Parts: sequence; structure tokens; C-alpha cells
Amino acid sequence: MPDTTPASPGPREVLARYQRAMLDKSADDLADLYTVDAVHEFPFLFPGMPARYQGREEVRAGYRAAWGASPAQPQEIREVAVHESTDPEVITVEQVVTGTVTTTGQTFSIPGLLVIRVRNGRIVHVRDYMDGLGVAHAMDRLAAVVASLGDRH
Repeated sequence: MPDTTPASPGPREVLARYQRAMLDKSADDLADLYTVDAVHEFPFLFPGMPARYQGREEVRAGYRAAWGASPAQPQEIREVAVHESTDPEVITVEQVVTGTVTTTGQTFSIPGLLVIRVRNGRIVHVRDYMDGLGVAHAMDRLAAVVASLGDRH
């Protein structure tokens, strides 16, 4: 008898769902892509964001808070390049997120790179390289961010 068990979504399908959750600003849809103990890291300085989220519920809470407080409305995610790895669990995407700041009407274009590891249809690890200073600039918070950097020891 043939195996009719549906295959788990692979990295490319999980990436598409990830991007849809970003466009919808849905912290629940995003977090539901992660394993319970997944890690989401922000290796580059991203003002106002932690260096990492540990676990699905931190991803959910962190993105809910960040997106809830942000007037940025992403409208498109343009993939510059998608690199499938020799490791079947890993996909890397170079992308540009464009949209509008709803409070000012200002448009933004933020480049980023994601390295996503997917196992059994769920994200187990993300390294999220985003232009945090570009985000601060788009939100007209660059001066405050620069000032806060002087407070670090």
C-alpha cells in the first residue's frame, strides 16, 4: 500500500508563509511556523529589538509588540535572490521589504537577509539580518537611536 501521508512543507513553502505573515503583520501566523524551542536571532544591531527570541512564544510576543507599536505597513516583499542550500533544511533569501509609514505617508524600502532552517515543516532557527538603522530612519527615529547609542558602555 503506497504511503499517502502528506509531506511536511519544505523551506521554500515555509518561506512563502513567513513572508505572508510579515505582510499581514500577523504575529500568530508567524509564530505558528516555529517549533516550540526555535531560536530567532538578530545578528545586526536593530534598535528596540532583542538579540534573539528563544522559543515560539517569545517570537509571538515580540512580533506582536513590535508590529502593534509600528505604523509601518509592509506592502511588498521583493526577493532579490533565493539560495537553496546543499543542506535540505536551509534556505537563504535576500529580500527588500517595501511599504508605507501610515502616520506620515512616507514610503520605505528595507533590505534584509534571512537564513532559515526548517525541520519537519517548522522553523527551528532563523538568522535575521535586517537594516535596523534603515527602519529607524523610515520611522523618523534615527536621531533618537543615534543618541541612545552614546548611552552604551
